[in-house]
Amino acid sequence: MSQGGYLYILANRYRGTMYTGVTADIAARMMQHRDGTGSQFASKYGVSRLVHVEHFERIEDAIAREKAIKKWRRDWKIELIERGNPDWADLFDTLNC
Repeated sequence: MSQGGYLYILANRYRGTMYTGVTADIAARMMQHRDGTGSQFASKYGVSRLVHVEHFERIEDAIAREKAIKKWRRDWKIELIERGNPDWADLFDTLNC
């Protein structure tokens, strides 16, 4: 049986640089990004603000969603984020995980 997962998008500021990722443990992964060990890209560009998150019952579905979103145009990602988070607020403290 597979474990659930999260698709997430980070940004360094409003409409700034974005990073799309997937994880089984969003809280632990966010701590990695915030201490600079999450990814070289996120660390290099200061990308640590959680601006979008989706939970999936199956990690495979989160991975498929990540692969799809990584192929999207930038403006589509901005539209997705702003549908649920128009101010690009950091959603980390609102997580229920």
